[in-house]
Amino acid sequence: MQSNKTSSGRFFEHFTLNEVINHATPRTITAGDVALYIALTGSRNPLHCSEPFAQSVGYQSAPIDDLLTFHIAFGKTVPDISVNAVANLGYADVRFLQPVSVGDTLSTSSQVIGLKQNSNGKNGVVYVRSTSVNQHNQPVLSWVRWVMVHKNDANAPAPETTIPELPAFVAADQLSIPAYLTTGNFDQQATGGQFYWEDYQTGERINHAAGLTINQSDHSLATRLYQNNARLHFDAHLMQSSTFGKRLVYGGIVISACRALSYEGLENAISIAAINAGTHANPSFAGDTIYTFTEVLDRWELPNRNDLGALRLRMVGIKNMNPADLAETKQFNSYHPNVVLDLDYTVLMPRKGNK
Repeated sequence: MQSNKTSSGRFFEHFTLNEVINHATPRTITAGDVALYIALTGSRNPLHCSEPFAQSVGYQSAPIDDLLTFHIAFGKTVPDISVNAVANLGYADVRFLQPVSVGDTLSTSSQVIGLKQNSNGKNGVVYVRSTSVNQHNQPVLSWVRWVMVHKNDANAPAPETTIPELPAFVAADQLSIPAYLTTGNFDQQATGGQFYWEDYQTGERINHAAGLTINQSDHSLATRLYQNNARLHFDAHLMQSSTFGKRLVYGGIVISACRALSYEGLENAISIAAINAGTHANPSFAGDTIYTFTEVLDRWELPNRNDLGALRLRMVGIKNMNPADLAETKQFNSYHPNVVLDLDYTVLMPRKGNK
């Protein structure tokens, strides 16, 4: 007798506009998660790996990396949103609302805010706004993403097209900055950085020198760490018959790789305050070497803060190509085939004379 106790996950025709989905398996963050994240990314931000440094800028203990919070919260949504994804397409309005520490437990829910069936009738795009809360039911992170999802029944009727309006960026006065964050005792030696908020100019481009090769074991471990069970990342047998013929690397792994590689030149960027927009321009695969460059889009003063400023940055990830050799990210309105990430995000950075 065949059992029907397992689920193949949601397909495009299973989503309903405005429905709220409460995702399973809350996740308690451990010190092991933090250590493994550093092992997989090489991240060197002292706020997330040095207790004395974190305490010197006002934290009781080192918060976990902003992107580790994002990936774990994101992973909770995958079984209900994107386990049957063709591809995760983009992000917007990502707000880091409150630091997360070892011992905190994250739970996530999502609301469907948009639906659009593609012209081929085989798949469609689902837009969701997700929110992750801690064990005290306090929001720590919210974000919008859109993902292309397979249809299970090609004859299922198409929903009415609804595409949500999204802000171009999270404004400076909407950034969530801990009241206790202070840069009076900021230790430049701990970061190794000599440049502060005033030293960056709108329009400048930083070609970060290092590269990071993503191995099969790296992306398998990272995707499991985030409990992201999307089949296109997990199931090599299934993906042999896909267009690509192999598993895709989860795009969040590329984001973390680029963030770690961009440390040189942005050493004093204390934390991520928001992700304004993001696109996974082309897929990445095991064996690819990731490089990155950063463009400064804007420099903002912050309300009621003269010790801290915000930089709005564009982080571009490139595979198997030196950033200095890439003059234009797009060719004839399409991304260069070596561009894998185009991310608009905002960081906090100390100001001169007030550190």
